[in-house]
Amino acid sequence: MLDISLDAATEARLVTRFGPGVRPWLAALPALAGELAARWDLEIVEAVSHGGTSRTFRVRRADGTGAFLKLTPERAICASEATALRAWSDSPHVVDLIATDVEAGALLLDAVEPGTPVSRLDERPSPREVSTLLASLQPAEVPRDLPPLRERVAFVFELSRRRLLPGTVQEDVLDRSLAAALALAEDGPAGLVHGDLHPGNVLDGGPRGLVAIDPRPSVGDPAFDAVDWILGTGAPDLLHDRVAQLGVDSERLMRWCRALAVLFAIPRLNRGARDAETESLLRLAAL
Repeated sequence: MLDISLDAATEARLVTRFGPGVRPWLAALPALAGELAARWDLEIVEAVSHGGTSRTFRVRRADGTGAFLKLTPERAICASEATALRAWSDSPHVVDLIATDVEAGALLLDAVEPGTPVSRLDERPSPREVSTLLASLQPAEVPRDLPPLRERVAFVFELSRRRLLPGTVQEDVLDRSLAAALALAEDGPAGLVHGDLHPGNVLDGGPRGLVAIDPRPSVGDPAFDAVDWILGTGAPDLLHDRVAQLGVDSERLMRWCRALAVLFAIPRLNRGARDAETESLLRLAAL
């Protein structure tokens, strides 16, 4: 029988995210996965080391096709992801939702082929490909039962603040950046925001093009999703050129880049990367 117990690193990651109270859920996880596999007629193939809020298994369906079973201890995370995926059901650029059980915190997702994360590709997507992806994330109808973007903004700043090593970034820089980001979240358009659209959460879908996975959805300014594709691609001297190529509101995107630049600088500083790109991010955050 396949061993689907948690490895130490995955368990530590989930305990860090959800606190020690998640341990009973972790202990019951193999039984839960087995129950869902029986109900949905799945064969569990292997555990996948991915995600900070879930445990994911590669599975095989009864017809032989591949899929992923994603389990999270927080029902709200499952419910909001399912809501967003249903809203994106007509888009080829978002992973397909096959089934869900919110009470169990379970999502069954279609496998994307070849499915290589963009972060692992030798060449990054062109601005046209990224622009197509961003446009596809705006459905005709935006779900209203999702949290506002300001909640996502507050969360990512709090997470970065907790991870900040002493002596790397002054608190007032974080405070100013947070205030600017919250102001943008409050006065922008009300679109559907993926919320975590970094290159690790976008896959090579072959003829489908780029395919987004693992949303942390909210309702707010869609320009928020473009920031990773500006600040996470290096070459800070090309910042304005990249902003102009993505087909979103350039002025608002630049404001988002300034407000969120410190969040991109913090992990670099934490690992001791005081290079030109890090300094450029810090200068941008100080504007």
